[in-house]
Amino acid sequence: MLPPPISQQRQFSTRSVLAFTPKDDSALVKQWNLLPSPAEIIFISIFVRLVFNPGILLSDGDTGYHIRAGEIIIQTHAVPKADIFSLWTPPLRWTAHEWLSEVLMALVHQHAGLIGVVVLFSLTIATTHVLLFKMLRGNSEEVLLPLLLTLVAATTSSIHWLARPHIFSLMLTMIWYSVLNRFHYRGKNQLFVLPFLMLLWVNLHGGYIFGLMLLLVYLLGDLAGLYFSEKREAQEHLYKLKSVAVIFAACLLASLCNPQGYRILIFPFALASDPFLMNNVREFLSPNFHQPIAFKYLLLSIIALFAFSRVALNWIEVGLVILTTYMALYSARYIPLYAIITAPILFRLVDRLKHDLPLNAMKWLDRRSASFRLIDRGSIGYLWLTATILVVLTLAHMSRLHAEFDDKRFPKKAVDFIMGENISGNIFNNEEFGDYIIYKAWPKYRVFFDGRSDMYGAILGGEYLQVARTLPGWQDVLEKRQVNWVFFNTNSTLSSVLSTNPDWELIYSDPVARIFVRDKPEYQHLIAKYSPEL
Repeated sequence: MLPPPISQQRQFSTRSVLAFTPKDDSALVKQWNLLPSPAEIIFISIFVRLVFNPGILLSDGDTGYHIRAGEIIIQTHAVPKADIFSLWTPPLRWTAHEWLSEVLMALVHQHAGLIGVVVLFSLTIATTHVLLFKMLRGNSEEVLLPLLLTLVAATTSSIHWLARPHIFSLMLTMIWYSVLNRFHYRGKNQLFVLPFLMLLWVNLHGGYIFGLMLLLVYLLGDLAGLYFSEKREAQEHLYKLKSVAVIFAACLLASLCNPQGYRILIFPFALASDPFLMNNVREFLSPNFHQPIAFKYLLLSIIALFAFSRVALNWIEVGLVILTTYMALYSARYIPLYAIITAPILFRLVDRLKHDLPLNAMKWLDRRSASFRLIDRGSIGYLWLTATILVVLTLAHMSRLHAEFDDKRFPKKAVDFIMGENISGNIFNNEEFGDYIIYKAWPKYRVFFDGRSDMYGAILGGEYLQVARTLPGWQDVLEKRQVNWVFFNTNSTLSSVLSTNPDWELIYSDPVARIFVRDKPEYQHLIAKYSPEL
């Protein structure tokens, strides 16, 4: 059964807020003209934090290879179907499903460098959460609770804030979800925009599949409502079921408009069902509840709310909670989706539950909410938001803002070293170093492995882990793959083992990376030049 219209859901809350608001509040509203609105507070707090701390978004090396891939697409006017960055021959098949994001990243990087990429993704993340706040507010007078829940969602989703294409997918999920909710709960039919959004989404990121999954959840929810509701409500469910079914078919057809054709529909499921990826790639692993992650506390809070709340979830909400909870528990990379999808459901439960609080607590909350409502009404458009963006863009244009991969995490000096030398032969490199090598040293150097774990597959991925972890047979892998030099992180088991192995010589070392070459004639000039110093 669908929840009652929002106007009815919010009736008590609206009256209680207005009860603490002066009847003639025009003078009070004018007092808040120069204060940022709650939406602006959300935007500015996220945007400024990310822009002035670029290491947050650049903590993953994949950003580098995405930029280089975009440059290749721009230069060749074609989306690559085979790998161009690794040493493998024949080239591996590569599903470049994020090609449009990569083109956008490359264009921004070309004109504004890494700081431009950081600003782009900071804008996207901040805008996504402003849209969430607007969705939570709906037509209600409530401001404080949507503000708090948006900040909770932002804190929870920050676990996967990176300058990578999945951020575009996060924003499109927010827009998609908002369109579906407006149709189902507020009678505003804007479903026609979804196929056009799908055309964009399917070429930006593989997360487009979540848009189709959301449509299926709403379809199944309306189907359940059709069979388990009274006659009048059943007719409403039938109308919505038909509308969403038509849009689902249109979106499915739109998803085929991509360089991979129908194969793009298989790719996300092949990725999520790959045991090697799910069990070995860090971002695909399940959340580590031994750590103090925000997701853990949000999940426990929602469970508690379900226990105490007297508000029943409708079929669609049940489906959304089950789907996103499963996804977030299956892989930590889906936690941001969980935070966004559950926020409106959490809002409805908390908003109803607060009316069971003691009267004094209720009055205190309503006074705070009334104050925020006055600020929201009094703020001048998007003055602070616009001013913040203009200041950041001006500082970036004047080169007063700078972004670079952290040289305490990425091998900046080591890459400068290899660019000055002509080290021949096949390399074995740390996975994340591989992304940075592609960004800084390709095409002079090609990598053994990088962040595209799905492309390398279980065989090459297994060999990479065998050597990286020095598991039995690791030396045989290096021999088999004709590896003649190793570029790996300093504080690693592999570097420690190679340091005591007579077949290998250390020619470079810093706190981040070490470079070893085989003790062979072709490397004697490097060994003689650098080894005595180390």
